[in-house]
Amino acid sequence: MMQLQGTPSAIGFYMPAEWEIHTQCWMGWPERPDNWREGAAPAQHVFARVATAISKFESVTVCVSSVQWENARSQLPEHIRVVEMSMNDSWFRDSGPTFVVRRSTTTESGGAVDRIAGIDWQFNSWGGLEDGCYSDWSLDLLVAKKILETEKIPRFPQSMVLEGGSIHVDGEGTCLTTEECLLNKNRNPHLSKDQIEDELKTYLGVRKVIWLPRGLYGDDDTNGHIDNMCCFVRPGVVMLSWIEDETDPQYGRSIEAYSLLSNETDAKGRKFEIIKIHVPGPLYMTESESAGISQDGEAKPRPAGTRLAASYVNFYIANKAIIAPQFGDRKWDDEAIRVLSNAFPHHEVVGVEGAREIVLGGGNIHCITQQQPAV
Repeated sequence: MMQLQGTPSAIGFYMPAEWEIHTQCWMGWPERPDNWREGAAPAQHVFARVATAISKFESVTVCVSSVQWENARSQLPEHIRVVEMSMNDSWFRDSGPTFVVRRSTTTESGGAVDRIAGIDWQFNSWGGLEDGCYSDWSLDLLVAKKILETEKIPRFPQSMVLEGGSIHVDGEGTCLTTEECLLNKNRNPHLSKDQIEDELKTYLGVRKVIWLPRGLYGDDDTNGHIDNMCCFVRPGVVMLSWIEDETDPQYGRSIEAYSLLSNETDAKGRKFEIIKIHVPGPLYMTESESAGISQDGEAKPRPAGTRLAASYVNFYIANKAIIAPQFGDRKWDDEAIRVLSNAFPHHEVVGVEGAREIVLGGGNIHCITQQQPAV
């Protein structure tokens, strides 16, 4: 595998915004019985629905263990590529590479060169042995390398622990993240806030990092990933998880983020337009859902009554489409589709029913997808 020397920004690479054109989308395939209920069968059906929805707008590759290959192949349409790959779990936003691009670099001969590379961050199961979601993540550590090797894409190694769900960029120099996650001592206790920000600037090619204090209430698995709380819609416009109920624990987090964003500007000096999108529920894990999970001590327990970290911000921007979660909460499901349709007038908004199954495992549609930008 080609390993690039230097840092991405030093040689002209940056992370493009998610709405820029993709070559394909990468996904994993769930199977852990200690994280997904009923042997992961319900979750697999929804993963297949997500992959199928995305595949109408861009190519999709689903990575599957040898044990699950035949099962996945039978559930996925023929035009979706299925590749055998071992993994500890299927959160490819976090274990997969972060793709960066170098556009229209002029060579000595005067020709233009478009290039792509992948950042291979360190991964520690969202918190290591004490706080992580499972105790062995050795296979997940190889996922980014395997994807880049499969596509013959050069790699930037990184020693910092970081998950793709903890960052959002606008492609014009601005990065969004949360202090709750990136400053948590279970990731990089040896690095200060300034040092982490410097790494983000150096590797993502951004000039400004905006730190929201906290992520979504109940998002304990990831320690408050930004992709459940707030995302870019386009440069200068963000979408924020919102709730009107002042007695709900999410209310203070939403107000806090709204206040900060209202007084911030992006890397180009623009004031933010903030689009509010109401969270569903609140939703809680049921007795039967919890009972369907093998609580054997290898993975984080999922007891009944746990509040689910459900958010409509956790959608995927495909080529000319928004692939959005639907949780079975009709009022807020319908409202989310309306808000997303207004926010993305040039995209087709596709709601995926049954997304609650993904939330039961600790994430949602954005968490299980990883875009590969076109160059």
